[in-house]
Amino acid sequence: MNTVSMIGRLTRDPELGHTAGGTPVANMRIAVPRRRRNGEDQGAVYIDVLTYGAQAEASAAHLVKGRQVGVTGRLEYREWEANDGSRRTRHEIVAEEVRFLDRPAPEPQPETAPAA
Repeated sequence: MNTVSMIGRLTRDPELGHTAGGTPVANMRIAVPRRRRNGEDQGAVYIDVLTYGAQAEASAAHLVKGRQVGVTGRLEYREWEANDGSRRTRHEIVAEEVRFLDRPAPEPQPETAPAA
C-alpha cells in the first residue's frame, strides 16, 4: 500500500503544463506544518505535488498561493542528474485527489464615489 494524505498551504500558484501525449499536468508545492508533541512549532515540510487530467486543470484554474488544500495520492521518488553533473533526488506526491479546503480571498471591490 502506498497512500499518503496531507493538508497544507500552497507555496506558489500551480503551474499547468501538458505531457507529451497532451494530458494536462499541474505542478504545485504545499507547506505542511510540523509540530512537536508538546505543540511547539518546528516550521514546515515542503512537498511537491503533481496531478493530472481534469483535476490538474481545476487546480490551475482555482488555486493560488496561500490556499489550503488536502492532497491524497501516492508517494514517488525520482532521481536525475543535473546540468552540473550532480545527482538530484526528490520525493513527491502524485495526487489522486486535491480538495480545496478554504474559500478564495474575496476580490477587492473598486471604490465608488458617494452620490451627491
